[in-house]
Amino acid sequence: MKFIGIDLGWSSGASGLCCLNWEKNRLELIKCDRQQSLNEILTWIETQISPTEPAIIAVDAPTIIANATGMREADKLTHKHFGRYHAGCYPANLSRPFAQKTRELGLSLEARGFAHAPTIECQKLGRYQIEVYPHPATINLFKLDRIIKYKKGKLAERQLELMKLCQYMIDILPSLEPSLNLPSTTGKMPVSLGGLISLEIPTSIATLKALEDQLDALLCAYIGAHWWYWGIERNLVLGDRTTGYIVIPQLG
Repeated sequence: MKFIGIDLGWSSGASGLCCLNWEKNRLELIKCDRQQSLNEILTWIETQISPTEPAIIAVDAPTIIANATGMREADKLTHKHFGRYHAGCYPANLSRPFAQKTRELGLSLEARGFAHAPTIECQKLGRYQIEVYPHPATINLFKLDRIIKYKKGKLAERQLELMKLCQYMIDILPSLEPSLNLPSTTGKMPVSLGGLISLEIPTSIATLKALEDQLDALLCAYIGAHWWYWGIERNLVLGDRTTGYIVIPQLG
């Protein structure tokens, strides 16, 4: 079983991509990347997953939007449950400039056999897609009092916060179930995560964004694995298949 994470560039810019593989009762980091267009993203997925191979694709973007204006119920619920952690999500509706792109990705995945899975039978092989949101996931997985603020602010502030996220992932994800071992080559040059993602401190906004996209995609992929492994027992589902939903992991 494979798990693809997509940190989608909602309207423009590159999207972060990650592939994890489940084998011998553990997750392994296979590949991280960035791609620009939807066609490039879909082609990349096809290089990681054969046409009949079981997988979950976890997307950080609203792939289901039914409301013309305002906020989806799922978006409102993130503010209700996680607003105090600064983890409420951006409102999605059909009038937003990103709506066509994010919905098109969901429909393209459905056409390739990846059915939406707001409910799931634990550890059943299949081809699924879900919407996820890394910020509240980090609150629950890493037991944080607030989100790690690596997306906004001055470069030096974002550098520190992004390195903090890296350390949480290295320290905590291997200890969870399912376990994702992320060996770090700290102390060597270049520093890397699992031999794939460079963890050298970004020296520009562009290099910081590239690392951020890949780490977010890795979190998305892990959320997908957590949903497949535990289902509703240790995950929260906000919203529904009709109006849009978000899967957020919870610890037991």
